[in-house]
Amino acid sequence: MVAVRDRIGKVPADLAGEAEAERYGQPFLTRARLGQGTFRVLVTEAYARRCAITGERTLPVLDAAHIKPYSEEGRHEVSNGLLLRKDLHRLFDDGYITVTPDYRVEVSRRIREEFENGKEYYRHHGNPLAVLPEAEWERPSRDYLDWHSSIAFFAR
Repeated sequence: MVAVRDRIGKVPADLAGEAEAERYGQPFLTRARLGQGTFRVLVTEAYARRCAITGERTLPVLDAAHIKPYSEEGRHEVSNGLLLRKDLHRLFDDGYITVTPDYRVEVSRRIREEFENGKEYYRHHGNPLAVLPEAEWERPSRDYLDWHSSIAFFAR
């Protein structure tokens, strides 16, 4: 922590303008995931703008999460999506929580073991999803949920 403070403190406030070039790395290009914007809109609408786990409706904190990640050959399909609060999305992607094929939330013991915390998350353990799309074809695919529960989730 001291090394970080020392490094940040090396640029006096009055010289910050001159050191602007040192504040940013080199620009780089990334490949856009085509269809991501459409996926977000469709998943958001399918869940009536509510978090699938909590029912939260504050749109800026909601993300369209892929059940099977796009990088793992998951598709931009509504049935491969869940609308999740940002913290839950992160835990879902990192394998700390999952949704079973019968639409129940499972929370890994790893949260307690690794962070000595998690009451907010454990209260959802075993609960059915708070929100499911009305249309059957928009609901999470049991195949995708099975993939996430068996491959990405670390129950331990």
